[in-house]
Amino acid sequence: MMIAYIVMKSHKSKVIAVIPARYDSTRLPGKVLKDICGKPMIQHVYERVSNVSSIQETIIATDDKRILKVAQKFGANAEMSPKSCKSGTDRIAWIVKKMPDIREDDIIINVQGDEPLINPQAIEKLAKTISKDSDIYIASLMTKISDINELMSPDVVKVVVDKDNFALYFSRSPIPFARDKWKSLKNKLILSTADIFYKHLGIYAFRKHFLLKYAKMPRTCLEKIEKLEQLRAVENDYRIKMAETEFDSISVDTSADLEKILSLFR
Repeated sequence: MMIAYIVMKSHKSKVIAVIPARYDSTRLPGKVLKDICGKPMIQHVYERVSNVSSIQETIIATDDKRILKVAQKFGANAEMSPKSCKSGTDRIAWIVKKMPDIREDDIIINVQGDEPLINPQAIEKLAKTISKDSDIYIASLMTKISDINELMSPDVVKVVVDKDNFALYFSRSPIPFARDKWKSLKNKLILSTADIFYKHLGIYAFRKHFLLKYAKMPRTCLEKIEKLEQLRAVENDYRIKMAETEFDSISVDTSADLEKILSLFR
């Protein structure tokens, strides 16, 4: 057993990015195909991920032939997955399980198909964070919150971490609760750098063996309450390593989000 362990540790882990892209979004159906300055949204995401030097392969995982056709048209590596997959993580796990050349400790990066402004440098940092330690099974990104409206918004997920930047908890509520200065905080427009509030960016890196295990875990109590899938790992005593980045990202969930993205591109 010791020999097998040493052999596994000796190779450099392969890094693969998988972009889950479903058509039937509740608030904005077909959003990944929406045109942004002459390109579908999913193409912007794919091209940005493809610019990350540490990623050897990028795959679009979809449940809809319309997305598959568009992806193949602009030259993407795209695969069909069942509509029965309940989440992007399930979709990625289904695709990865079919790939025999991926080893147990290879790295799978989950990049959402609705984030056309995702920064390649942020993805690179995430890949490096998980690559440098084989004992990290899952990692993600966070960035400081400077806008009080983001801190208060239930649509913005917040995270608190320990001294080694492992996540302690994720919530849609403002955390941590600054008891002694909460009233003054709420009257601000911009938070100071001394106010340690972090926004969670919904991009993940998994070791393959943990991804497949994680996808099989039953949904947990806090996960159901907060509607945050990552709490499943926390509740099962798996530590999520958080890497801080200066780059923010905007996920497109509504028509208003799309208009904001279009104005930024223009």
